[in-house]
Amino acid sequence: MKETIMFRHVAVIGSGAAGLVAARELRREGHSVVVYEKGDQIGGAWVYTPQIESDILGVDPNRVTVHSSMYKSLRINFPREMMGFQDYPFVSRRNDGSRDTRSQETETALLFTEEEEIFDAVVVCNGHYTEPLVAEIPGISSWPGKQIHSHNYRVPKPFQDQVVILIGNKASGFDIKGEIATVAEEVHVADRSVADETYKWEKLSLPTVIIHCTGYKYYFPFLADVIKDGIVSVDDNRIHPLYKHVFPPAVSPGLSFVGIPQKAVPFPLSEYQSRWIAGVLSNRIELPSEEEMMEDIKAFYSELESSGKPKRHTHYMSDSFYEYMDFLAAQCGCPGMEKWRKEMEYATMKNVIARPGRYRDEWDDDHLIEEAHKISSNIFHYANDHLQLGIAILYARRVSH
Repeated sequence: MKETIMFRHVAVIGSGAAGLVAARELRREGHSVVVYEKGDQIGGAWVYTPQIESDILGVDPNRVTVHSSMYKSLRINFPREMMGFQDYPFVSRRNDGSRDTRSQETETALLFTEEEEIFDAVVVCNGHYTEPLVAEIPGISSWPGKQIHSHNYRVPKPFQDQVVILIGNKASGFDIKGEIATVAEEVHVADRSVADETYKWEKLSLPTVIIHCTGYKYYFPFLADVIKDGIVSVDDNRIHPLYKHVFPPAVSPGLSFVGIPQKAVPFPLSEYQSRWIAGVLSNRIELPSEEEMMEDIKAFYSELESSGKPKRHTHYMSDSFYEYMDFLAAQCGCPGMEKWRKEMEYATMKNVIARPGRYRDEWDDDHLIEEAHKISSNIFHYANDHLQLGIAILYARRVSH
């Protein structure tokens, strides 16, 4: 027998992209929502600040922290069209006199609070680009030079005439390497050895700076009691146990997480996850039993192990992203990701290989951009008549640090 539809009082932790779309989907489902934000503005990791932490390596637990990891020149490595929401597309405005719905005004209020409040559910949307993960290299702690994590990199000027080692060469490492090379005396990259999981570099001039471009840890200081009680744990960057990267079986649906997966398109991912959570909380969508969810998690871990993937890659999507999005769409009873988005990602990956330093500015998929604009024009006309669906009115409560 189907349960009665319920509308709940829900706390959302974080007002970045994930928190905003979670609030929108929860409100759309009929729930009341309070968003908690520790900063002084919304936007989360996407708000640039020149400020850096008091410990630039990011290992001192008592350091003054800065949430955002954005460097001044940061540009996303996906086309903007791919990052848009289903009814809030990210396409450039055409010169046809129509209004760009991304420019619509929203009403936002950040209220400072230390008050306690009781909620029916908590949705965690605090991101995973704030707590630095530092490479473990024997003897590096006794090295007398300067060390910094890319979390605290903003501009290349401080590295003028320096001999720099970058540890890691993924997205941020690739960008920072190119920037620093314009001012540094030398720039060298340390690659991870697949065989022994250590970092190594060839002989070079005496380095003056080491930059750790080594990623981030999942970090939930506000869930200390939940972690202490063993409801969830974080071990080698695996959040355990999470059913489909969202629900801890023992306390579902009272606690859920949005935006945990990596190597995915983050904004649509957060939108679909939030829609699923909202439907589950209202009893419109049913979750499996706790036992069934745990069995699914165990089977997932077994599959990862048999394929040789390390524990720290538990939440990596890569090739499984669109399959995962199809699962979320099926749960929500809504259409999956559009074909043009999938084709655009494939075209972008080819372009990265063909034009590694220029792929953001040169491309060969204009036909897919036209497809995105064609679909988005219909959404714009609809949104202009139904603005309440496309724009959430947000009241966020700023919490004390």
